[in-house]
Amino acid sequence: MELPGGPEADGLLAYVDAAPSPYHAVAAVRDRLREAGFTELEETAAWPAAPGRYVVLREGSLAAWSTEHLEAVGSAGSAGSAGGAGPATPFRIVGGHTDSPNLRVKPRPDLARLGWDQLALEVYGGPLLNSWLDRDLGLSGRVLVRDPGTAYGARALLWRHDEPLLRIPQLAIHLDRGVTEHGLTLNPQTHLVPVWGATGSAPDFRSWLAGELDLAPEAVLAWDLMTHDLTPAARLGRVQDLIAAPRLDNLASAYAGCRALIAACERRASGATGRTPYVPLLVLFDHEEVGSTTNRGGDSQFLPAVLERIVLARGGERADVLRALAGSLVCSADMAHAVHPNYAERLDPQHHVLVGGGPAVKVNSKARYASDATGIAAARLAAEQAGVGLQTFVSRGDLPCGSTIGPMTAALTGAITVDVGAPMLSMHSARELMAAADVPPYVALLTAFLAPA
Repeated sequence: MELPGGPEADGLLAYVDAAPSPYHAVAAVRDRLREAGFTELEETAAWPAAPGRYVVLREGSLAAWSTEHLEAVGSAGSAGSAGGAGPATPFRIVGGHTDSPNLRVKPRPDLARLGWDQLALEVYGGPLLNSWLDRDLGLSGRVLVRDPGTAYGARALLWRHDEPLLRIPQLAIHLDRGVTEHGLTLNPQTHLVPVWGATGSAPDFRSWLAGELDLAPEAVLAWDLMTHDLTPAARLGRVQDLIAAPRLDNLASAYAGCRALIAACERRASGATGRTPYVPLLVLFDHEEVGSTTNRGGDSQFLPAVLERIVLARGGERADVLRALAGSLVCSADMAHAVHPNYAERLDPQHHVLVGGGPAVKVNSKARYASDATGIAAARLAAEQAGVGLQTFVSRGDLPCGSTIGPMTAALTGAITVDVGAPMLSMHSARELMAAADVPPYVALLTAFLAPA
């Protein structure tokens, strides 16, 4: 008997386990896209004019698209008209992010105190700090090592350590009797320093890391390394209808976006889409949890540059870029807050989002989400095409609202944008929760958005 959520839910579990860091997340998406016929491009190289499926990586970010259903440059009709199949063909974009709140290794992490070997960490984003206590933690990310044969003299290595390595021990209740009455207060500088030995001497992290990589210590130049919970993603519940996993915010959206792009390409290839041509594109950004203002974040030139290069490679000019953007639609895919059975009063009672009820469109009058009436209409039409329900999330008026890449993507591109997400609990915890049954409709909604009938 098929479990709730079926193969899509199981696929999400596998993807989360393969992606403990943003660098692993984009590598796992790239590998899946390669299997589906996508060709990887380099930003420093010229991009082909030939129609095809393409993917490009910028460190922890990724963009992938297909032009295989459009005419080759120089063929009849390639000049195109507004909304046509020429260089000014508009885009249908699904955007998400690859990073999640966690704890990251400092540049000089070696500590030894009172007989304990410790490793200095720094908080990344806005995690629920208590959720990282008393867990067996590994490390993952990338390491920059010397390589004279490269343009920069260094190359990045993906690396992960999946054996129990670190632990942040909580203070015993006997030494903090008031914690149950007044709540747990954690100082990020002093209380979130894990132990990883009891030799009483500060180990040389660089030397240890080099040994893990079979390199000399001087070969290790720098690292972007972060903690990850070692408990695998898993089904939960008496009928296995829940998913408990780290990084569901926002790897569930990255997975759904990847699956949707592949499905949209197959629909295009089979002729099962409408007459209006679009370029379906998936973009996954790093650094959303820390504001997105980096070389590869949602507030960077990564997406605008990719869009412009696609148009130019197809024989277009700057005016064609602007025409393409004017007709484009963006779906910002980021997880949504489900109503919590123990804290229902924290959410707007008119807009409760239920687990198992399918994806939700996210709306905020202060433009913390990009959704407006035009974008909401596009999402509803996609949901109707996919045959899935579409819930609506609105924050309480007396509580602050989070944000996504949606508003900045809308500002950078000028494209109509809508924010959607699948419902979940425990957002920003080291281990989060969602319904397995919400994975397939999330994929279906994004597929319909990328390939409208």
